[in-house]
Amino acid sequence: MRLAIINDELSQDIEQAAATSAHLGFDGLEIRSSNGVPPHHMNDATLDRVRDTVARHGLAVAGFDPPALKCDLPRTAAGTDAARELVAASVRRAERLGAPFVRIFTFYRQGDPDPRKAAAVAREVLDGVPTGRVPLLVETGMRTNSPTMRHTLEFLDALGDDRLGVLWDPGNSVFSGWDPVPFPRDYALGRERIRHVHVKDPDGQRAYVRLGDGDLPWPAILARLAEDGYRGWVSLETHWRIGRVLSQAQRDEPWGEEFTAGGFEASTACMRLLREMTPARREDAVPADSDAQTVEAGA
Repeated sequence: MRLAIINDELSQDIEQAAATSAHLGFDGLEIRSSNGVPPHHMNDATLDRVRDTVARHGLAVAGFDPPALKCDLPRTAAGTDAARELVAASVRRAERLGAPFVRIFTFYRQGDPDPRKAAAVAREVLDGVPTGRVPLLVETGMRTNSPTMRHTLEFLDALGDDRLGVLWDPGNSVFSGWDPVPFPRDYALGRERIRHVHVKDPDGQRAYVRLGDGDLPWPAILARLAEDGYRGWVSLETHWRIGRVLSQAQRDEPWGEEFTAGGFEASTACMRLLREMTPARREDAVPADSDAQTVEAGA
């Protein structure tokens, strides 16, 4: 498996995020916001700069994370068209970046999750979107109609498009309250369709905490992934900040310095922990007192 981090969990400066990730032995950056620009607002010049910076540091682009279908269920033709254009534009941006997928959601839920209704609307939204060019991965989303693997698979089955895979984020399942113990059951249920994994550690529904201090058994999860021959990305989405807790609004729209502030210190700590937890990576871990601290500080 390959290790990545979502860039704006580390820094809004793509140069600093790439240099630090490379020095700490990570393989890629998953792209969200950069220099305060949300992913779905990035123009070609920004995309080119991000792509070239990542490559110059010997990394790969591990994914592209726009807020596609991260909205209420559209109830008008104009709303459907707007959702479709965001997905289509995201596919174009991901192609330019060389990203292996575009992450999508299943619309914000009103009350209990309704993955079948969400799938019916998503089928209309995705009609005409060139999903064969860059794969779409459906995230187990905290406030969406697919907070757990069970809901996500129900959505995909109702959608009826085998080209879509699962972005498994067990932290979202815990934080949603719908599945406080998503491993091993949720993993076993959907492992054949998992194409990407997000790593963060929730303390119930209260806050995200340092990796290893929360509710998820990440060493066991990573060991199981390795045993099962998983070769995809394992991508850190820290969501933990030292001395502050991200608000729901910041988690819903995770871009810009308001979101990232304090992420560098928290994320570099969690990056080291993730390396130590990952099979076949432990012996390569960068010592805590190495000159990586100079790179991390942006000196």
